[in-house]
Amino acid sequence: MRRVLERYNNTAFGRFVLRNQKYAPILFFMGGFIFDTLTLGRIDRVYDTVVLCSHMTLLSITLYLYNTVDEDKWEGTFIKRYSEYFPLLIQFFFGALSSAFVIYFFRSVSLSKTMFFFILLVLLLFANEFLKKKISNKYLQFSIYFFISFTFFAFMIPTLIREMNTFIFIISGLVSLGSTLALIKFIYKSSPGTRAEVSPKKLFALILSIYLTINVFYAFNFIPPVPLALDTGLVAHEVRKENNQYIVTYEKSPWYVFWRKYDINLHRQPGQRVYVFTSVFAPTDLKKAVFHRWKWYNPETEKWEVTDDIGFKVTGGRDLGFRGYTHKKNLKEGQWKVEVITEEELILGVVDFEIKNTSEPHEEGIVQKSL
Repeated sequence: MRRVLERYNNTAFGRFVLRNQKYAPILFFMGGFIFDTLTLGRIDRVYDTVVLCSHMTLLSITLYLYNTVDEDKWEGTFIKRYSEYFPLLIQFFFGALSSAFVIYFFRSVSLSKTMFFFILLVLLLFANEFLKKKISNKYLQFSIYFFISFTFFAFMIPTLIREMNTFIFIISGLVSLGSTLALIKFIYKSSPGTRAEVSPKKLFALILSIYLTINVFYAFNFIPPVPLALDTGLVAHEVRKENNQYIVTYEKSPWYVFWRKYDINLHRQPGQRVYVFTSVFAPTDLKKAVFHRWKWYNPETEKWEVTDDIGFKVTGGRDLGFRGYTHKKNLKEGQWKVEVITEEELILGVVDFEIKNTSEPHEEGIVQKSL
């Protein structure tokens, strides 16, 4: 192996790589993120499950090897010989898992308070590129590992057992906490170096604080209810079902508002119905009650008032999500929003719009699509 590496280093390409090796981590990071974006799709696909489980398993093994490599039992082995690459491997798996979670969470967030947790994941993803020199800090290692582990089990357990609720989220957190503490204890017993560097009480307090913080985020709806995800949400003039297709008539957004399908200004005649259409992705065989919570902004009290909670059951398995809609009549003019929520009142997404009454039918920008 060493001879092969020497021959490689003497080639023109090898010399180019050595001269620009400081850029290698960011290039691998970008390549990994692009690869995940192109290949990861549904959390319940066998491919996605195998990739995530492999990353998590290999990260745990690499973390153990990195923290015990200085022990005599590894002398003369290939593990000792290539130990200098372990920090890069840890960094790679941190990046691969966090980028996968960013991709999945991106489908689940709207411009609401759940965006906060999504931004936290994005910051972790990019911060990973600056951790190379600090990855030897064991407190940092295990803290990031636990955060990623918690997110991993929060996705994986509901997907595997086809059920999602607050109890399952608590179980996911406890499984993550137990497995992380078990790995730390195993490393701590196997590595005198770790025992010399780490205070068990300080490390446990740090991990416990992360555990409690994530649970507080969940309690205040800062975390989207993964693995559910809102694929489509829009306000419409009409929704009807024909041959297992939903024909949706709505006002399209201006060309420069590329991130939203519909125009937030809904022009309607008095007495005309207003529809909200959504499609919610769920893993195969997962059944869940979802509600449309209609809210009107009262300009006098400057508060949002709940007018209705209208629910329906979501059944998982469809690539583009389970489709459903609700409608109301005789709505007041002004600002409205419909929160798409679970029975635990966790927010999947929000459809914002403003109702503007017109005396004649509005035709500008009206489109009709099959969804």
